[in-house]
Amino acid sequence: MTTTLLLVTAVFIFGILGAVFFLIRRSRQPQAAASGRLPFRRRYVALPVGILVFSLALSAVFYGQLPEEVAYRFNLDGTPESFLSRGSTLAVMLAAQLLLALGAVAVTWVITRMRSLSENRESLWVQPEGLLLFMGNMPALPQLILAFALADIFSYNAYEVHIMPLWLFSIIVLVIGAVVIGRFAIPVFLRALRGMNDTGGNKEE
Repeated sequence: MTTTLLLVTAVFIFGILGAVFFLIRRSRQPQAAASGRLPFRRRYVALPVGILVFSLALSAVFYGQLPEEVAYRFNLDGTPESFLSRGSTLAVMLAAQLLLALGAVAVTWVITRMRSLSENRESLWVQPEGLLLFMGNMPALPQLILAFALADIFSYNAYEVHIMPLWLFSIIVLVIGAVVIGRFAIPVFLRALRGMNDTGGNKEE
């Protein structure tokens, strides 16, 4: 079962990476806004909602295999440091996931209500759809770490095996997040720089 959990986690991580690059490609395809406002699209929050659903499914599968008191915090050598009831542990972990996902949905929805983004599309340094896609899916980074921590809690308490040190997984996620952010931010920075240079040249003329 530990091997199965490890494979499921690996497939999930690679699925998230594939979804990230797919969403980045889709963000380069601007779509017309309806009624002067940007439409709210599911892909703007696909990653936060997907990770939340994965965490709920994982909890439903492994809840019955957990002892009444579960280890949820570990020392660097992997030994348990703190214990909590399984209900409280799941409630805290899933509540954090839910808040991040709801926050992503709420922020993205509010931004789509702003007419200025659609009306001033041509003057912006980034397409509004790309901005929404980026902002809405950013909470997926801490959610991914929380989802792994949850899977590791299940693995240790059910089979006394750690999948991977949480600190190592966190570094991997942060490096991937930095790459994704750079992939989005660098083109925006270059466009902004060209725009400022063009504006400066026009003023000199």
